[in-house]
Amino acid sequence: MGTPDQPVLLIVEDDEGLQNQFRWSFDEYKVLIAGDRNSALDAVRRHFPAVVTLDLGLPPDPANASEGLAALQEILQLAPFTKVIVVTGNDDHTVALKAIADGAYDFCQKPIDIDTLKLIVGRASYLASLEQENRTLQKEKNHSGALSNIIGTSPKLSKVIQMVEKVADSDASILILGESGTGKELVAQGLHQLSQRNSKPLVAINCAAIPGELLESELFGYEKGAFTGAVKTTPGKIERAAGSTLFLDEIGDMPIALQAKILRFLEQRVLERVGGREEIPVDVRIICATHRNIQTLIADQLFREDLYYRISEIEIPLPTLQERKGDIAILAKAFLSQFSSQRNNKPKKFTNAAIEALNSYSWPGNIRELKNAIKRAAILSEGSQITAEDLNIEPDTHAAAPIEDLKQARTQAEYEAVTNALFASGDNVATAAKTLGITRPTLYALMEKLGIKR
Repeated sequence: MGTPDQPVLLIVEDDEGLQNQFRWSFDEYKVLIAGDRNSALDAVRRHFPAVVTLDLGLPPDPANASEGLAALQEILQLAPFTKVIVVTGNDDHTVALKAIADGAYDFCQKPIDIDTLKLIVGRASYLASLEQENRTLQKEKNHSGALSNIIGTSPKLSKVIQMVEKVADSDASILILGESGTGKELVAQGLHQLSQRNSKPLVAINCAAIPGELLESELFGYEKGAFTGAVKTTPGKIERAAGSTLFLDEIGDMPIALQAKILRFLEQRVLERVGGREEIPVDVRIICATHRNIQTLIADQLFREDLYYRISEIEIPLPTLQERKGDIAILAKAFLSQFSSQRNNKPKKFTNAAIEALNSYSWPGNIRELKNAIKRAAILSEGSQITAEDLNIEPDTHAAAPIEDLKQARTQAEYEAVTNALFASGDNVATAAKTLGITRPTLYALMEKLGIKR
């Protein structure tokens, strides 16, 4: 059956004698056998083989290559990176060339010379492994770059990152929900960078920062002479985002009258500039965000329900910083390092009392408030340490984030204890383990279980 690290080779051949010959000739591969088109497609769906040898003369009519050519097209649709080597009769050179034109990697004619076929399969397998490695590296590079500004590894943040990775490559409209300062714009940037539209810049507009009477022309643009001061035709943000992503931040603050025009654009994907009559088609992906409670706005007739359904094909709720307690120390350290680097100062450290103060405060302003507090402390502190007094925050008695069950409570407590111990020890595992009263192997196991990196 092969071992897990062996490349998968699918043999599509209806001749049992050749099946056995291939099975024993390719012992360095995990060999799968399929005798017809349907079983071949089932094997591709289940195993995604690196290489396929495909006999074009398949049942029900082995004398006709149509079944094999149809199988070739379907295999490449299911697994476009699989290398397909077609096997043809001695007189089927034209069919072999058609198979190559349809996407086959190479061909081999019957009667089969097993050494020649092994050479072709080996070359195809090597190329497939190189391409897979390149795709993996590129994916990791894109992910690390796109999500590098989203700092933290708490369970709730990890769920957000997983969702971003899943939906980024679709064109579904996404609504990001979260309190002010939770990082909604960073998530929007990550969604854009992981999408197929990332060759063009993300276009963003804050619907709450622009007066309602100006927001329409900012979004849709305007024709020359449409109003006083319109001295030339000017495209709006939507047009400028053509082929890219438009981020409508704080859409909950968009005037109700303008919501109807946005809804029409989302339904028809055409717009009219202010003062214009020409319908302009625009291909753009829409990502929205708000800190407001949309359901309350709908109930108060301040937000259109039909627009809500149009912009929220996928919702991504962001946790508050209070719900990400284990990430507070990680974020604080990252911000301190950033500010010290900007000012060309020597790196500073937090005292244990400062760490306790950071963790005991509820951070109603979330990450934005934390960042401002660290920046202020970095500027005002004297010496090489940040003290609790430098932070200028008072521990409060705000209610902690709700706990769903005992398992969640234990995971959250373990996460906070481990991250705080590592933070206080300067990422020294031995010291952190001693602080926690456990062995180093136990701490390493906990870190792996909780997804914590040094």
